[in-house]
Amino acid sequence: MSNSVENILVDNKRYSKKSKKDYRDKYFIKDIENITGIKAYTLRIWEQRYGVLVPKRTETNIRYYEEADLKYMMNIAILNANGIKISRIAQMDKDEVQRKTLSISENNSGHQSQIAMLTAAMFDFDEREFNKTLSINILQLGIEQTTTNIIFPFLQHLGVLWLSGSIHVAHEHFITNLIKQRMFVVIDQLNVTPNVDAKKYLLFLPNGENHELSLLFASYLLRSNGKKVIYLGTSVPLDDLNKIFKLFNPDFLFCALTNANSAIPVQVYLNTLSRSWPNTQILITGSQIVKRRDLKIPENCRVFGDPSSFIEFIEKN
Repeated sequence: MSNSVENILVDNKRYSKKSKKDYRDKYFIKDIENITGIKAYTLRIWEQRYGVLVPKRTETNIRYYEEADLKYMMNIAILNANGIKISRIAQMDKDEVQRKTLSISENNSGHQSQIAMLTAAMFDFDEREFNKTLSINILQLGIEQTTTNIIFPFLQHLGVLWLSGSIHVAHEHFITNLIKQRMFVVIDQLNVTPNVDAKKYLLFLPNGENHELSLLFASYLLRSNGKKVIYLGTSVPLDDLNKIFKLFNPDFLFCALTNANSAIPVQVYLNTLSRSWPNTQILITGSQIVKRRDLKIPENCRVFGDPSSFIEFIEKN
Protein backbone atom coordinates (compact mmCIF):
# COMPACT_ATOMS: atom_id res chain seq x y z
CA MET A 1 0.00 0.00 0.00
CA SER A 2 2.96 2.28 -0.52
CA ASN A 3 1.30 4.35 -3.23
CA SER A 4 -1.06 4.92 -0.49
CA VAL A 5 -0.14 7.73 1.60
CA GLU A 6 2.41 10.21 2.81
CA ASN A 7 5.41 8.45 1.29
CA ILE A 8 6.59 11.21 -1.03
CA LEU A 9 5.77 13.88 1.54
CA VAL A 10 7.75 12.13 4.26
CA ASP A 11 10.68 11.34 1.99
CA ASN A 12 11.03 14.96 0.94
CA LYS A 13 10.46 16.89 4.16
CA ARG A 14 14.15 17.74 4.17
CA TYR A 15 13.31 20.31 1.48
CA SER A 16 10.79 22.16 3.60
CA LYS A 17 13.15 24.52 5.41
CA LYS A 18 14.80 25.56 2.16
CA SER A 19 11.64 26.35 0.22
CA LYS A 20 11.50 29.95 -0.97
CA LYS A 21 7.84 29.61 -1.91
CA ASP A 22 6.19 29.20 1.49
CA TYR A 23 3.28 31.57 2.07
CA ARG A 24 4.03 33.44 -1.13
CA ASP A 25 1.70 35.54 -3.27
CA LYS A 26 3.38 34.67 -6.57
CA TYR A 27 3.15 31.49 -8.63
CA PHE A 28 5.43 31.02 -11.60
CA ILE A 29 4.53 29.21 -14.79
CA LYS A 30 6.20 25.99 -13.62
CA ASP A 31 4.03 26.05 -10.49
CA ILE A 32 0.90 26.36 -12.63
CA GLU A 33 2.09 23.41 -14.72
CA ASN A 34 2.82 21.24 -11.67
CA ILE A 35 -0.46 22.03 -9.95
CA THR A 36 -2.91 21.98 -12.88
CA GLY A 37 -1.18 19.57 -15.25
CA ILE A 38 -1.38 22.13 -18.07
CA LYS A 39 1.98 22.30 -19.84
CA ALA A 40 3.73 25.67 -19.77
CA TYR A 41 3.86 25.70 -23.58
CA THR A 42 0.10 25.07 -23.79
CA LEU A 43 -0.62 27.76 -21.22
CA ARG A 44 1.34 30.34 -23.23
CA ILE A 45 -0.63 29.44 -26.36
CA TRP A 46 -3.92 29.75 -24.48
CA GLU A 47 -2.84 33.14 -23.16
CA GLN A 48 -1.92 34.41 -26.62
CA ARG A 49 -4.83 32.89 -28.53
CA TYR A 50 -7.69 33.08 -26.04
CA GLY A 51 -6.53 35.53 -23.39
CA VAL A 52 -7.37 33.14 -20.56
CA LEU A 53 -4.78 34.80 -18.31
CA VAL A 54 -2.68 37.93 -18.35
CA PRO A 55 0.46 37.23 -16.32
CA LYS A 56 2.08 39.96 -14.31
CA ARG A 57 5.80 40.68 -14.38
CA THR A 58 8.43 41.02 -11.69
CA GLU A 59 10.92 43.87 -11.70
CA THR A 60 13.26 41.56 -13.59
CA ASN A 61 10.53 40.83 -16.18
CA ILE A 62 9.75 37.28 -15.02
CA ARG A 63 6.10 36.37 -15.53
CA TYR A 64 4.12 35.34 -12.47
CA TYR A 65 0.53 34.63 -11.45
CA GLU A 66 -1.49 35.41 -8.36
CA GLU A 67 -3.58 32.99 -6.31
CA ALA A 68 -6.80 33.93 -8.13
CA ASP A 69 -5.12 33.05 -11.43
CA LEU A 70 -4.07 29.67 -10.06
CA LYS A 71 -7.60 28.82 -8.89
CA TYR A 72 -9.05 29.90 -12.24
CA MET A 73 -6.60 27.71 -14.15
CA MET A 74 -7.38 24.75 -11.89
CA ASN A 75 -11.04 25.11 -12.84
CA ILE A 76 -10.16 25.41 -16.52
CA ALA A 77 -8.04 22.26 -16.28
CA ILE A 78 -11.02 20.34 -14.82
CA LEU A 79 -13.38 21.51 -17.56
CA ASN A 80 -10.87 20.78 -20.30
CA ALA A 81 -10.17 17.30 -18.90
CA ASN A 82 -13.92 16.64 -19.08
CA GLY A 83 -14.13 17.34 -22.79
CA ILE A 84 -14.90 21.06 -22.91
CA LYS A 85 -12.69 22.74 -25.51
CA ILE A 86 -10.58 25.69 -24.46
CA SER A 87 -12.23 27.83 -27.15
CA ARG A 88 -15.58 27.24 -25.43
CA ILE A 89 -14.16 27.79 -21.94
CA ALA A 90 -12.62 31.09 -23.04
CA GLN A 91 -16.11 32.37 -23.91
CA MET A 92 -17.39 31.75 -20.37
CA ASP A 93 -17.15 34.30 -17.61
CA LYS A 94 -15.46 33.21 -14.39
CA ASP A 95 -18.75 32.56 -12.59
CA GLU A 96 -19.85 30.14 -15.31
CA VAL A 97 -16.48 28.38 -15.19
CA GLN A 98 -16.88 27.91 -11.45
CA ARG A 99 -20.50 26.69 -11.74
CA LYS A 100 -19.61 24.08 -14.35
CA THR A 101 -16.63 22.94 -12.29
CA LEU A 102 -18.83 22.41 -9.23
CA SER A 103 -21.37 20.54 -11.36
CA ILE A 104 -18.66 18.18 -12.58
CA SER A 105 -17.54 17.55 -9.01
CA GLU A 106 -21.06 16.80 -7.79
CA ASN A 107 -21.69 14.41 -10.68
CA ASN A 108 -18.46 12.51 -9.96
CA SER A 109 -17.04 12.93 -13.46
CA GLY A 110 -13.89 10.84 -13.21
CA HIS A 111 -11.18 10.34 -10.63
CA GLN A 112 -8.85 13.02 -11.99
CA SER A 113 -11.57 15.65 -11.71
CA GLN A 114 -12.17 14.69 -8.09
CA ILE A 115 -8.45 14.88 -7.35
CA ALA A 116 -8.38 18.33 -8.94
CA MET A 117 -11.31 19.43 -6.76
CA LEU A 118 -9.52 18.22 -3.62
CA THR A 119 -6.40 20.08 -4.74
CA ALA A 120 -8.36 23.29 -5.23
CA ALA A 121 -9.94 22.96 -1.77
CA MET A 122 -6.50 22.37 -0.30
CA PHE A 123 -5.10 25.59 -1.76
CA ASP A 124 -8.08 27.50 -0.33
CA PHE A 125 -7.82 25.72 3.04
CA ASP A 126 -11.52 25.15 2.40
CA GLU A 127 -12.53 22.45 4.87
CA ARG A 128 -16.18 22.55 3.83
CA GLU A 129 -15.45 22.02 0.13
CA PHE A 130 -12.86 19.33 0.83
CA ASN A 131 -15.28 17.38 3.04
CA LYS A 132 -18.10 17.88 0.55
CA THR A 133 -16.01 16.38 -2.27
CA LEU A 134 -14.96 13.47 -0.07
CA SER A 135 -18.56 12.86 1.00
CA ILE A 136 -19.86 12.80 -2.57
CA ASN A 137 -17.26 10.24 -3.56
CA ILE A 138 -17.77 8.07 -0.49
CA LEU A 139 -21.53 8.02 -1.09
CA GLN A 140 -21.12 7.10 -4.75
CA LEU A 141 -18.05 4.86 -4.65
CA GLY A 142 -17.73 3.72 -1.04
CA ILE A 143 -14.80 4.39 1.26
CA GLU A 144 -12.63 1.60 -0.15
CA GLN A 145 -12.75 2.77 -3.78
CA THR A 146 -12.58 6.43 -2.76
CA THR A 147 -9.43 5.82 -0.73
CA THR A 148 -7.76 3.62 -3.34
CA ASN A 149 -8.66 5.59 -6.48
CA ILE A 150 -8.92 9.17 -5.22
CA ILE A 151 -7.36 9.80 -1.80
CA PHE A 152 -4.14 7.86 -2.37
CA PRO A 153 -3.51 9.30 -5.88
CA PHE A 154 -4.35 12.75 -4.49
CA LEU A 155 -1.72 12.33 -1.78
CA GLN A 156 0.80 11.20 -4.40
CA HIS A 157 0.01 14.38 -6.34
CA LEU A 158 0.49 16.30 -3.11
CA GLY A 159 3.94 14.75 -2.81
CA VAL A 160 4.90 15.95 -6.28
CA LEU A 161 3.73 19.46 -5.43
CA TRP A 162 5.75 19.33 -2.22
CA LEU A 163 8.86 18.24 -4.08
CA SER A 164 8.47 21.07 -6.59
CA GLY A 165 8.03 23.63 -3.79
CA SER A 166 4.49 24.50 -4.91
CA ILE A 167 2.94 23.78 -1.49
CA HIS A 168 4.11 24.13 2.10
CA VAL A 169 3.84 22.13 5.31
CA ALA A 170 0.57 23.78 6.36
CA HIS A 171 -1.15 22.29 3.31
CA GLU A 172 0.02 18.80 4.27
CA HIS A 173 -1.11 19.13 7.88
CA PHE A 174 -4.47 20.56 6.86
CA ILE A 175 -5.20 17.73 4.41
CA THR A 176 -3.90 14.75 6.38
CA ASN A 177 -5.82 15.82 9.48
CA LEU A 178 -9.08 16.10 7.53
CA ILE A 179 -8.57 12.66 5.99
CA LYS A 180 -7.68 11.16 9.37
CA GLN A 181 -10.85 12.62 10.89
CA ARG A 182 -12.92 11.05 8.11
CA MET A 183 -11.19 7.69 8.53
CA PHE A 184 -11.90 7.66 12.27
CA VAL A 185 -15.58 8.41 11.62
CA VAL A 186 -15.90 5.69 8.96
CA ILE A 187 -14.24 3.10 11.20
CA ASP A 188 -16.43 4.12 14.15
CA GLN A 189 -19.55 3.68 12.02
CA LEU A 190 -18.69 0.11 11.02
CA ASN A 191 -21.31 -2.30 12.27
CA VAL A 192 -19.40 -5.53 11.76
CA THR A 193 -18.93 -8.06 14.55
CA PRO A 194 -15.70 -10.06 14.22
CA ASN A 195 -16.16 -13.72 13.40
CA VAL A 196 -15.74 -16.07 16.38
CA ASP A 197 -12.73 -17.72 14.78
CA ALA A 198 -11.39 -14.51 13.17
CA LYS A 199 -7.64 -13.99 13.08
CA LYS A 200 -6.16 -11.23 15.25
CA TYR A 201 -4.15 -8.41 13.66
CA LEU A 202 -1.95 -6.11 15.73
CA LEU A 203 -1.48 -2.77 13.96
CA PHE A 204 1.26 -0.31 14.89
CA LEU A 205 3.79 2.20 13.60
CA PRO A 206 7.46 2.03 14.64
CA ASN A 207 8.85 4.37 17.26
CA GLY A 208 9.22 7.84 15.70
CA GLU A 209 6.74 7.14 12.88
CA ASN A 210 3.63 9.34 13.05
CA HIS A 211 2.02 9.13 9.60
CA GLU A 212 -0.87 6.77 10.16
CA LEU A 213 -3.19 7.02 7.14
CA SER A 214 -2.01 3.65 5.80
CA LEU A 215 -2.56 2.12 9.23
CA LEU A 216 -6.06 3.59 9.51
CA PHE A 217 -7.04 2.30 6.09
CA ALA A 218 -5.68 -1.14 6.96
CA SER A 219 -7.74 -1.05 10.16
CA TYR A 220 -10.87 -0.23 8.17
CA LEU A 221 -10.26 -3.03 5.65
CA LEU A 222 -9.64 -5.59 8.38
CA ARG A 223 -12.61 -4.61 10.53
CA SER A 224 -14.98 -4.47 7.56
CA ASN A 225 -13.92 -8.02 6.71
CA GLY A 226 -14.73 -9.31 10.19
CA LYS A 227 -11.17 -9.52 11.51
CA LYS A 228 -10.12 -8.77 15.08
CA VAL A 229 -7.99 -5.64 15.26
CA ILE A 230 -5.75 -4.32 18.03
CA TYR A 231 -4.84 -0.78 16.97
CA LEU A 232 -1.81 0.67 18.76
CA GLY A 233 -1.35 3.67 16.47
CA THR A 234 1.77 5.77 16.06
CA SER A 235 5.30 5.63 17.46
CA VAL A 236 5.25 2.30 19.33
CA PRO A 237 8.57 1.29 21.00
CA LEU A 238 9.60 -2.34 20.53
CA ASP A 239 9.50 -3.02 24.28
CA ASP A 240 5.86 -1.90 24.45
CA LEU A 241 5.04 -3.89 21.33
CA ASN A 242 6.47 -7.00 22.96
CA LYS A 243 4.29 -6.52 26.08
CA ILE A 244 1.13 -6.12 24.01
CA PHE A 245 2.05 -9.12 21.88
CA LYS A 246 2.36 -11.33 24.96
CA LEU A 247 -0.98 -10.07 26.21
CA PHE A 248 -3.00 -10.67 23.03
CA ASN A 249 -0.92 -13.20 21.05
CA PRO A 250 -2.01 -11.91 17.61
CA ASP A 251 -1.84 -13.99 14.44
CA PHE A 252 -0.40 -11.12 12.38
CA LEU A 253 1.59 -7.94 12.93
CA PHE A 254 1.02 -5.03 10.54
CA CYS A 255 3.15 -1.89 10.28
CA ALA A 256 4.03 0.85 7.80
CA LEU A 257 7.53 2.25 7.27
CA THR A 258 7.59 5.66 5.58
CA ASN A 259 10.05 7.70 7.64
CA ALA A 260 13.34 8.08 5.78
CA ASN A 261 14.98 9.52 8.91
CA SER A 262 14.24 6.65 11.28
CA ALA A 263 16.77 6.14 14.07
CA ILE A 264 16.92 2.41 13.29
CA PRO A 265 17.98 1.29 9.79
CA VAL A 266 15.14 -0.46 7.94
CA GLN A 267 17.03 -3.73 7.51
CA VAL A 268 17.90 -3.83 11.20
CA TYR A 269 14.27 -3.14 12.13
CA LEU A 270 13.00 -5.88 9.82
CA ASN A 271 15.47 -8.38 11.22
CA THR A 272 14.52 -7.42 14.78
CA LEU A 273 10.82 -7.94 14.10
CA SER A 274 11.49 -11.25 12.40
CA ARG A 275 13.70 -12.60 15.21
CA SER A 276 11.41 -11.33 17.96
CA TRP A 277 8.34 -13.09 16.53
CA PRO A 278 9.64 -15.90 14.30
CA ASN A 279 6.34 -17.80 14.30
CA THR A 280 4.18 -14.80 13.41
CA GLN A 281 3.59 -13.43 9.93
CA ILE A 282 4.62 -9.77 9.77
CA LEU A 283 2.82 -7.63 7.20
CA ILE A 284 4.59 -4.48 6.07
CA THR A 285 3.92 -1.56 3.73
CA GLY A 286 5.43 1.90 3.14
CA SER A 287 7.91 3.56 0.82
CA GLN A 288 10.93 2.58 2.92
CA ILE A 289 10.12 -1.05 2.13
CA VAL A 290 8.56 -1.00 -1.32
CA LYS A 291 11.04 1.38 -2.94
CA ARG A 292 14.11 -0.39 -1.65
CA ARG A 293 15.71 -3.10 -3.78
CA ASP A 294 18.66 -3.71 -1.47
CA LEU A 295 16.66 -5.13 1.43
CA LYS A 296 16.57 -8.79 2.36
CA ILE A 297 13.02 -9.54 3.41
CA PRO A 298 12.90 -12.21 6.16
CA GLU A 299 10.83 -15.31 5.44
CA ASN A 300 8.09 -14.47 7.92
CA CYS A 301 7.68 -10.93 6.54
CA ARG A 302 5.38 -10.05 3.65
CA VAL A 303 5.46 -6.72 1.79
CA PHE A 304 2.38 -5.05 0.29
CA GLY A 305 2.88 -2.43 -2.40
CA ASP A 306 -0.77 -1.56 -3.05
CA PRO A 307 -4.19 -1.84 -1.40
CA SER A 308 -5.51 -4.50 -3.79
CA SER A 309 -2.86 -7.04 -2.80
CA PHE A 310 -3.62 -6.44 0.88
CA ILE A 311 -7.37 -6.81 0.30
CA GLU A 312 -6.74 -10.10 -1.50
CA PHE A 313 -4.63 -11.29 1.44
CA ILE A 314 -7.35 -10.36 3.95
CA GLU A 315 -10.00 -12.27 2.02
CA LYS A 316 -7.86 -15.41 2.15
CA ASN A 317 -6.88 -15.06 5.81
